[in-house]
Amino acid sequence: MEVERVQGIANFSTETIPEEFIRSTNEQPGLTTVQGTVLEVPVIDLSDPDEKKMLEAIIDASRNWGIFQVVNHGIPDEVIRKLQEAGKVFFELPQEEKELYAKPPGSQSIEGYGTKLQKELRGKKAWVDHLFHKIWPPREINSQFWPKNPPSYREANEEYTKHMHGVVDKLFRCLSVGLGLEGHELKEAVGGENLVYLLKINYYPPCPRPDLALGVPSHTDMSSLTILVPNDVQGLQANRDGHWYDVKYIPNALIIHIGDQVEIASNGMYRSVLHRTTVNKEQTRISWPVFLEPPSDLEVGPHPKLVNEANPPKYKTKKYREYCYCKLNKIPQ
Repeated sequence: MEVERVQGIANFSTETIPEEFIRSTNEQPGLTTVQGTVLEVPVIDLSDPDEKKMLEAIIDASRNWGIFQVVNHGIPDEVIRKLQEAGKVFFELPQEEKELYAKPPGSQSIEGYGTKLQKELRGKKAWVDHLFHKIWPPREINSQFWPKNPPSYREANEEYTKHMHGVVDKLFRCLSVGLGLEGHELKEAVGGENLVYLLKINYYPPCPRPDLALGVPSHTDMSSLTILVPNDVQGLQANRDGHWYDVKYIPNALIIHIGDQVEIASNGMYRSVLHRTTVNKEQTRISWPVFLEPPSDLEVGPHPKLVNEANPPKYKTKKYREYCYCKLNKIPQ
């Protein structure tokens, strides 16, 4: 059975969108976005010579926002540009060529090209197609999901991954120290050197009714951290005090999301950010999040050093794959 892709629907939608993409009134961005106010989430300079200031900024953002942007992060602009160009070219290929990388029917993995990701309440659909594949560690890479076209795709992704390690280590070190742990302990708690880097390319084609649809509905990320590169089309929204706001982009910044596993490991001292994605009437939005995931069989729970009689565990300890299964299928944790 041929799967209907959003990109194909967008090509034939000029004034209306199919009913299954129209969100309920309490979700429609036209009704629920705070207009005229852009959320200026914290912007942190990772090369700040005042390490104490940088550390405190990361800790504060992770406790009070769950989202921040980092600049001077050490990943060259050209490396990011090539990553973006390769992903954009893939989604502009003929449909039959993209389908060569489709997620196999019945697959338990989320890797591959696709449209539907998780169980949606009331049968609603998100205005997005995507490509998932692991980019680190090498033993986790399944090359069948890495596009061969454009020819630069593999090199662009490998180069980006190589530069990302320094950012990942610095973030985890700061977050760990902020909990009163040794610099390596938080990363160890969510997988250490076995952390899986899962890349997703989100492709949001133009939508004739962006006031009614969502690219991705509201959620927190299942992973430990997410490192996101967007193109320059506005779309990311964060929930602040129960209201939805557009997030202001800083050119060449990386957007960092605290994910569920860091919230759990910190026993709630850090919080994962509730966010969603809107779509645009004229322009295509594309984003490149990398989810830093624990190995599927790793048990993650509140770090033992953060739990005592006065501060009991606020979350269950469970294998990461079990956590993901519950979350994707809307089963209480």
